[in-house]
Amino acid sequence: MQSSDLILAFHELATMLHSGVTIADAVNAQSLSAHHPTLVSAFEQMGAGLRRGQAFSDTLGLSGLSIPDYLVQLVRAGELTGKLGGALADAVAQMEYEHKLRTEIRNALIYPSILVLAGIGAVLLMFTFVVPKFASLLNKAEQLPWLAYAVLAGGTWSNEHGLWLLGAVALMGIVAFKAFRHEPWRLAVFDRMSHWPLLGEWLVEADTARWAKVLGAMLGNRVSLMRALELAQQGVRLPQRRLRLGEVSKAVRGGRSLADALEDEDALTATGYNLIRIGEKSGELPAMLASLARLYDESGRTRMQRLLIVIEPLAILLIGSVVGTIILGVVLAITSANDLAI
Repeated sequence: MQSSDLILAFHELATMLHSGVTIADAVNAQSLSAHHPTLVSAFEQMGAGLRRGQAFSDTLGLSGLSIPDYLVQLVRAGELTGKLGGALADAVAQMEYEHKLRTEIRNALIYPSILVLAGIGAVLLMFTFVVPKFASLLNKAEQLPWLAYAVLAGGTWSNEHGLWLLGAVALMGIVAFKAFRHEPWRLAVFDRMSHWPLLGEWLVEADTARWAKVLGAMLGNRVSLMRALELAQQGVRLPQRRLRLGEVSKAVRGGRSLADALEDEDALTATGYNLIRIGEKSGELPAMLASLARLYDESGRTRMQRLLIVIEPLAILLIGSVVGTIILGVVLAITSANDLAI
């Protein structure tokens, strides 16, 4: 089941609640819909729980669906305030935002990945089929330039051990894929990348925008500040920023204002501190956090575009340099052989 299926199902549920449909009837309608079988089963289970007198937030937490923690908390807050439809809509909006962000990151990396894979394929083809045709020149290794010798020797070895080489490349790809699917390892990689120029700033701003949106949605639905900070912290991807925001929560619990605690931990920019400080003084903190999230979101998109502008020519230059080096090595070998023949 894709995350888009989950988002669509809860979006429909929120729409029905806004239209005045009771939660029991809305859940029952979703269990009879043409959604993914996993969703249908989950809504059937939730419907059974509602008929037993359980709260919707409790049935949601026991549904077995892969949902963020803030969804259950927002639903519970909506039940307490009598605004379940609005709370669920806020949760769905946050899920849509996170899904859109993941999609943008994935799409942004498609073209550079294709370039790199195409370059690797071109290098392997040259080493396997082109370079070995000049392998006989290795018999005159003492007269060959070092670059020509390295290219010819590498091509000969690749041709002789082609199956082992392909197996090693496939194994490395499988290991990298499985490791990247392992969340702690993936987050550790992102944490290191957050210190890189351009890319790091983009990752930090995207993470901060996510944090601000979750926190604003929580506070807007009357979730307590400490609980909202805890849930917003859980949504942060970068481990170092998560630890820093954990220190912010401790400071707020100790009596510090949110703006001062964030400033002490250097968690935001000057604009962010000012917006949050104004929100605290005016009682409009949820609105200020939503504005802060938009600012970081727009800034993050700008940085992403700059990053793509840099990545694409760098990938082309890298591939061109490798292919050019191989061709230069072959040309040097040929010219050296002609000089020896003369």
